[in-house]
Amino acid sequence: MNEVYVVDAVRTPIGRYGGALSGVRPDDLAAHVVKELLARSPALDPAAIGDVVFGNANGAGEDNRNVARMAALLAGLPVTVPGVTVNRLCGSGMEAVIQAYRAIAVGAASVVVAGGVESMSRAPWVLPKPSRAFPAGNQELVSTTLGWRLVNPRMAPEWTVALGEGAELVADRHAVSRESQDAYALASHQKAAKADFGAEVVPVGEVVRDESIREDTSMAALARLKPAFREGGTVTAGNSSPLNDGAAALLLCDADGLAAIGREPLARITGSAVSAIEPQYFGLGPVEAIRKALRGREPSVVELNEAFAAQVLGCLAELPELDPAIVNPRGGAIALGHPLGASGARITGAVAHQLATAGSGLGLAALCIGVGQGLAVVLER
Repeated sequence: MNEVYVVDAVRTPIGRYGGALSGVRPDDLAAHVVKELLARSPALDPAAIGDVVFGNANGAGEDNRNVARMAALLAGLPVTVPGVTVNRLCGSGMEAVIQAYRAIAVGAASVVVAGGVESMSRAPWVLPKPSRAFPAGNQELVSTTLGWRLVNPRMAPEWTVALGEGAELVADRHAVSRESQDAYALASHQKAAKADFGAEVVPVGEVVRDESIREDTSMAALARLKPAFREGGTVTAGNSSPLNDGAAALLLCDADGLAAIGREPLARITGSAVSAIEPQYFGLGPVEAIRKALRGREPSVVELNEAFAAQVLGCLAELPELDPAIVNPRGGAIALGHPLGASGARITGAVAHQLATAGSGLGLAALCIGVGQGLAVVLER
């Protein structure tokens, strides 16, 4: 098996729903990070890229028709460079990295670009086709921004609860209080506000900073928010990740590719794992993936995606072997944002950059996935 190196990782600033990136098409966001990633490795011949693999969760609008291939073409790569889009919902960007890692490890490619993209602002409404032609009544549009839609009636109803209700169920299972969720959310914003992301963020026009970070929030401000998903519940807009737009990309290669690129890599990818549980408890999905990927080893860097504070705290309750103090040291998706298909690539790149800064260590990137799955990737330096 070939060693697989992360040469570089970049991401856009993460835009708020309807914010500064809402005017940018998702295929253009994806093309932007691909182009910027390659600009940072000028010795790489673009024609040597064996594939472009991108994750995307919705794919119902301008990100349709294989956004990875569209991004490669829009970024100016040779037409001989292929592209494929993968979908594991919130894990799509990490799934793209894993598929690229496997292709290089088995010798199917030497250099691969992997990443993810989502524009939740631009996700369209869809109009299902009627069961018969020329229906007399009105037809209902369905939003593709987030969560369940067009649900199969054969699906067990307990599996298809709203994502926020799933977070409430995790809070119930682990007795995660509203106060502890708000405290976790506050810490995420505080850490993100102080963090330096300069090595990985590439501006989009005049947008240079993540839009969802709230330096001025407080426990009092968070406490004033009403439960968003259940009457008398604990999950609010303040202790949940927002809706966002953004893209991320990583440049992966084997030893031959590394020699051609002529750069010191950030880290190596040395393992991955996937797991699945009951769909309504999706927030706990990464627990077994983390255990399988780490194989008893102790990481020095951890990025655990923050879909909800309740979900992260629930995972940590089931993973006493993880030191909470090293989890998301620069804040997480509650503050930075969670552009679904991009987040897995973002946190994998974040771990690689943190390992490079530290000079050595074992890193873990993991995230929960709607409909009850989890992914984890292990990196080393």
